Amino acid sequence: MKIALVVHGRFHAFDLAQALRQCGHTVKLFTNYPHWATRRFGIPDAMVHSFWPHGVLSRIARRLHEKARLPFPEAWLHRLFGRWAARVVHKESWDVIHCWSGIAEELLRQQPDTVGFSLLCRGSAHIRTQAKILEEEEHRTGIALDRPSEWMIEREKREYQLAERIAVLSRFAYESFIAEGVPAQKLCLVPLGVSQAAFRPSLQVVEERCRRILAGEPLRVLYVGAVSLRKGMWDFRTIMAGSDPGRFRFRLLGPVAAEARQFVSTLPEEAERIPKQAEAALPYWYAWGDLFLFPSLEDGFAQVLTQASASALPILATTNCAGPDVLQEGETGWVLPIRSPQAFLERLSWCDTHRDALAAMVRRMYHDSHGRGWPRVAADFAAQCTAVLQTRRRVGAMVAEDRQRS
Repeated sequence: MKIALVVHGRFHAFDLAQALRQCGHTVKLFTNYPHWATRRFGIPDAMVHSFWPHGVLSRIARRLHEKARLPFPEAWLHRLFGRWAARVVHKESWDVIHCWSGIAEELLRQQPDTVGFSLLCRGSAHIRTQAKILEEEEHRTGIALDRPSEWMIEREKREYQLAERIAVLSRFAYESFIAEGVPAQKLCLVPLGVSQAAFRPSLQVVEERCRRILAGEPLRVLYVGAVSLRKGMWDFRTIMAGSDPGRFRFRLLGPVAAEARQFVSTLPEEAERIPKQAEAALPYWYAWGDLFLFPSLEDGFAQVLTQASASALPILATTNCAGPDVLQEGETGWVLPIRSPQAFLERLSWCDTHRDALAAMVRRMYHDSHGRGWPRVAADFAAQCTAVLQTRRRVGAMVAEDRQRS
């Protein structure tokens, strides 16, 4: 197939592009990353059509918004990328145009007959569901959150209607669309994957982790991701405060969201904070941990879960971040409700008092868990696209037959 991936940034598009290319498909990546940046991810220049000025403008606007409190020109930037994409993508014919939500409206409205079909990617839950969860968290914490604007909500809802299919990344996201009235036949569920080669630890790392656990040393609890209230930091603070510092050590790795900067200063002083690291460096940090904790309130698919799982780290995660898609309950971790710090504390206590079982889980994950690699993601993605194209061809053939008979 000939596939266009249209994305304002990176997200998981770069991994998907590489995997589809390795499966033999012709792929073009339309992004606001410059060529020198896409090369760092091993993507040939010939695969990339870059609108790099948009990327520069977006970063400047974000910094001015955060530092100088200037209004963020959301509508202008998204329309700018959308108009560019509609102009350049439609110069060629495609079997599939896979475009990320938020910048797809112009592209979808101008779709010519030379396109097989359009597949919209929504990386989070339905935008109404996402906005509701974040609004509830604002009321719970008294802190203003970065949440979808009414302008973006209405824009994405139009994109959902215009797209022939919508790709979602987890069962949680899928069910959020069903709850908002989107028919199941319009949805494609394509969970993400992980590079096993990059994140699989050495046997030495695994055995050292088991030694620490069995020796009764404080359990090392790791979090990787944005330090924000959306990711459950309000509950993380409660979890840390309720844990015995002699039995647990906590480490948070990731950028601190603007909304959470003041809040972070209220975290227990035992919490070690590490700034955002390059993806290539993450295996080193995963090797430090004994457990992975992810109390997120809303994620379409938290890729850190697949990374932690590949790193043989037992995981405590919520229902709203692909936990049910990634974890085997009691075998590779535990799935807990959102906003339930007490449930997390009880599970951490269980891990502390059942160290033989915890070490056995680590070894089982290392030896038995192979995870979902990007080749499988690409194969599932291509299979769903092929099924849609075949159905369209059959319908087209039937219509042509009927016309001939009449």
